[in-house]
Amino acid sequence: MHLIPTQEEVVALLRESGALRDGHFEYSNGLHSNEYLQVPLALRHYQYQRMLSVGVSRLLRANPEIRAIIPELSIVAPANAGLPVAYGVCEAVRARQVYWAEREQDGGPLHFRQYMNPEPGEPVLLVDDILRSGSKLAALKRLLESFGAQVVGLAVIVYQPTPNTIDFGSLPLYYLAKLEASYYADAAHCELCRQDKPVEKVWI
Repeated sequence: MHLIPTQEEVVALLRESGALRDGHFEYSNGLHSNEYLQVPLALRHYQYQRMLSVGVSRLLRANPEIRAIIPELSIVAPANAGLPVAYGVCEAVRARQVYWAEREQDGGPLHFRQYMNPEPGEPVLLVDDILRSGSKLAALKRLLESFGAQVVGLAVIVYQPTPNTIDFGSLPLYYLAKLEASYYADAAHCELCRQDKPVEKVWI
């Protein structure tokens, strides 16, 4: 394993842990795909969590602008899947702190717990296990900026864009692997459905 795991090494680890699967999957939003990724299945193994988080931290340290602000840098994640990555990255780079936003109910707005408020001008790195649609990270970015915090970048284990992935503009995005799955808008447009391949419903 390289100091910063290669794309091939990350994919092999994800497959070995059962986190990355091939087949015919229907996501909860109606999309069909030939690939399903659930990074927490890899993160349940401490050695994998450590290896991937340290790999991301080395990508961050390679950026002189990020490296210069590490003592003041906060690592913020949307709960829950991003927390093991956030703590692993914070420990590896020795950032200032970790905290997270959460929802009281499905579909509700993200919020911070009482007394856990970002400070105006606070440099923040958004961290999650995966960037797929980007909706959670975009909501977290808006929430942090409403407090006056300065979001300096995003870091994830895997970047797996969909046709509707949010564009974060010039904000730096750090990731160890990029997966290019095939997506179909629904069953009527799905090539896998036309081939009569059994479909499995999965969560995003």
